[in-house]
Amino acid sequence: MVWVSRVLLRKYGKFMDDLRIYVKGGTGGMGHPRLGGEGGHGGDVWLVAEEKLTLKRIKNKCPRKRFVAGAGSNSSIAALKGSKGKDCEVNVPSGISITTDNGKLLGELNKTGDRLLVARGGIGGSPVTNFLPTKGQAYSIHLDLKLIADVGLVGFPNAGKSSLLTKISHATPEIADYPFTTIKPELGTVIYADHKQITVADLPGLIEGAHANKGRGHKFLKHVERTKQLLFVVDISGFQLSAKTPFRTAFETIMLLAKELELYKEELRAKSTLLAVNKMDLPSAQENFNKLMEQLQNPQDHMDSLPKDMIPEDIVSFREIIPISAHTGKGTEELIMCLRKVLDEEAEKNIESYQRKQLCALHLSEI
Repeated sequence: MVWVSRVLLRKYGKFMDDLRIYVKGGTGGMGHPRLGGEGGHGGDVWLVAEEKLTLKRIKNKCPRKRFVAGAGSNSSIAALKGSKGKDCEVNVPSGISITTDNGKLLGELNKTGDRLLVARGGIGGSPVTNFLPTKGQAYSIHLDLKLIADVGLVGFPNAGKSSLLTKISHATPEIADYPFTTIKPELGTVIYADHKQITVADLPGLIEGAHANKGRGHKFLKHVERTKQLLFVVDISGFQLSAKTPFRTAFETIMLLAKELELYKEELRAKSTLLAVNKMDLPSAQENFNKLMEQLQNPQDHMDSLPKDMIPEDIVSFREIIPISAHTGKGTEELIMCLRKVLDEEAEKNIESYQRKQLCALHLSEI
């Protein structure tokens, strides 16, 4: 397990998904000592979402990670009202949340062009009112990159998520027959005949204890939060990380995945979830699949073999269960159509919910 963690630290470190920077608004200017007037306000610091930008590029370009806006101008004979200091615009990747050191959420930038004010400039001073110029806001903030995708593939290492992503989308993730091939999120696009597109994210494989940050679990799990729908991918033959870890059947694997997500954040229980049972081309796969379906239909009857800490509070209920082989392509077309169907149904629900809220608000305003 120590070896696995070191490998993850070394390889995953190449992909940066959080960055701490210092931002400072400009100091306000001062009024003229003889003529009076008012100094200009200090400049503000803005974050602006830009396409195809990475946090690592920001760090490389600005190693000190300090972003300071310009000071407001003092009033003068030519202008009794000093001009505002120059704003500082920091280009950042889309799909980030911004928090302070104490965890307060300042906002999110979800698409290219989104802007967020993170440090206001100080107010200009005036000798007439004995008001001294103030300094701008200054503090450190955290840029936390979270993937935004329609579907997130969730599973333990070597479940075949990367192979599945390659089969159903325009993506070319690294694929190999060993755990932790995927060490950073990979995005693929599924294109339908009517030109509808959905994005699918291959999230790095979890391990038992990911909720407690084992194996860099929090770095992986946080990306799950920004996907509309989850797709569990499990190996029908079961899973074993190493010779030192216990073997888990497909049923136990599903319960473990549900438990890890639940322990990380309870809100994830409400996410729409599908199940892809992979490697159905292997010997005895159909027999194992029939057994798994029986277990999933009556999960409480099969919990006795599981340790108590492996049993989720809420037994996950899948919208669809699709047997597939990412190797041969069997079942992948059905899976693609299921993804579209469930996403469309969720979109309709959201529209209906919004319309009901609008009608309710209109009704209350008329009372």
